[in-house]
Amino acid sequence: MPTTAAEPTRRVPHGRGTVPADGGRRTARARRAQRAKDWARRAPLLPALVFLIVVTQLPFVATVVISFTRWNALAPDNRGFAALDNYVAVFTDPAMRSSVLTTVVLTVTVVLVSLLLGLGLALLLDRGFRGRGIVRTLLITPFLVVPVASALLWKHALYNASYGLLNGALTWIWGLFGSDHPPQPDWMTDSPLAAVEVSLIWQWTPFMMLILLAGLQSRATDAIEAARMDGASAFDIFRYLTLPHLRRYLELAALLGTIYVVQNFDAVFTITSGGLGTANLPYTIYQTFYQAHDYGRASAQGVVVVLCSLLVATFALRTVSSLLREEVSR
Repeated sequence: MPTTAAEPTRRVPHGRGTVPADGGRRTARARRAQRAKDWARRAPLLPALVFLIVVTQLPFVATVVISFTRWNALAPDNRGFAALDNYVAVFTDPAMRSSVLTTVVLTVTVVLVSLLLGLGLALLLDRGFRGRGIVRTLLITPFLVVPVASALLWKHALYNASYGLLNGALTWIWGLFGSDHPPQPDWMTDSPLAAVEVSLIWQWTPFMMLILLAGLQSRATDAIEAARMDGASAFDIFRYLTLPHLRRYLELAALLGTIYVVQNFDAVFTITSGGLGTANLPYTIYQTFYQAHDYGRASAQGVVVVLCSLLVATFALRTVSSLLREEVSR
């Protein structure tokens, strides 16, 4: 009887070898199935994405469009396309340059002092002692206070020249030495920028402390124990082991603090109302929009501030990514 040989599978060239002819169809089906699975995972996130775009991106696009227009509510007939005039005015306005300098001084001072105080508190809380949980909770409390409430606390309860706690403490101390004429400085008038800086340092030091404390608790304890057994002092351990380990956390805390302090409006508005050289960028935008009613220039100022914040945020995200990669590689 004649035998029927099995029909050989037709193969097509593929790179260096060959694959069955139906292999391409299976691959296409697998790709379609994978795309369907990907969309099934992403579909629940689409409403949140649409909401985020509507709430954040559309207003920003509208702000960019308005920044290229000549629009002042005090001159309704003089409205139209302004090209780059608003941006030229932003970079040539003396008040804007002054607010930029004030913002830089305010941000650098608050971030650096908060970092140093936060580092000291984190080193203390990294040690074991009785009541550490209660102390940690109390130290975190200033960061949980609403910014406006914090500014009002400093303005009325501490800085007030008539009934503030600071002048009351000076009166009590001078009274201990028999003096009836203690100094009663007006803190918000004599040192307005320092008054704003101190209130922000009090509020942001716990934030720095939390980040640095997390970094301290992620150290390799075996290396520290080995250094102690080799006779290294506490300062040497801090300088050669702790500080290099905290470098990424210090960078992250500084970058995040910079992003938030640059955008601070509550303390300046509440404590000094932007007077006596304390007007920073957010307060200057507020003045341009709500007092001068120049919507085009205020929008241009806002766009410039957002772009600068995005630049700083980019470095912050890179630092976070590097920290995550280091933790994963351990």
